Amino acid sequence: MRKLVACVLLVTLASPALAIDTDKAFDDPQLQARYEHIIEEVRCLKCQNQSIKDSNAFLAGDLRREIRRMLAEGKTDDEIYDFLVARYGEFALYRPRMSGKTLVLWIAPILLLLAGGFVLVNILRRRMAMPIDGDAAAEE
Repeated sequence: MRKLVACVLLVTLASPALAIDTDKAFDDPQLQARYEHIIEEVRCLKCQNQSIKDSNAFLAGDLRREIRRMLAEGKTDDEIYDFLVARYGEFALYRPRMSGKTLVLWIAPILLLLAGGFVLVNILRRRMAMPIDGDAAAEE
C-alpha cells in the first residue's frame, strides 16, 4: 500500500515538470481559454503532427509567446490566425479556412460519402434482384 501511495504522489508531483507551456497563465479566464484554444489549433511547423500546445520544439515555444503577446495586446482570434497564415501559410492551421484553394478539402469528404452511398445502393439493388438459390432449386 505504501508503494502505491508513493507512486501516486510521485506522479502527481512530476506532472508540473512535464508541462510544456511554462509561462504564467492569463489572469482573465476567458483570455486563457482563448489562448488554449488557439494553441491547440496551430500546427507545430517543425513536428507537423503536433499542435504547438503539445510540442516542445523551439519554434513552437516562440509561436506560443507570440500568440500570448498578441492576445495581451488585444488582437482578435482572426487577426492572430491571419498573422500565422501570412507568415507560415494555411498549413500552420489544423483547420484550414474556407477559400478557393481549400474548397476541395471541404467538399471532397461530402462527395466521397455521396459516391459511396450511390455505389452501396446500386449493389443492394442488384443483389435484391438476383434469385435466391433455394428458390431456383425448388422450381426444378
